[in-house]
Amino acid sequence: MGPIVMKYTEKYGRGIFAARNIEKDEFIEVAPVIIIPKVEWKQMRESVLVNYIFRWDDDKALALGYGSLYNHSYTPNVGYITNIENKSIDFYAREDIREGEELVVNYNGDPMDQSPLWFEVIE
Repeated sequence: MGPIVMKYTEKYGRGIFAARNIEKDEFIEVAPVIIIPKVEWKQMRESVLVNYIFRWDDDKALALGYGSLYNHSYTPNVGYITNIENKSIDFYAREDIREGEELVVNYNGDPMDQSPLWFEVIE
């Protein structure tokens, strides 16, 4: 069994949870991406995809695997690296995570960025 599973949350619907204890700095997942060119994104930004997209230079990217299902927190326990060369988003633990705990990322990219988002954040 891998280190993560998808479950339903009380706050945001689907989320990613630890299937076992995960140690700080442990690699969690490589999520391959589908790159959506800026010109095509203009046609898609009113779709449900707006809630699942990562910035990718001037374009956008949809992460496969569990990548687009991590929920947001201003105090994330997971970080990610946009791996342009590999065309993936690589997720790692920023701290020890207990089995059953939800894994969350900061949607602003920088774990310390407290900028407002396009939805109300429930912490």
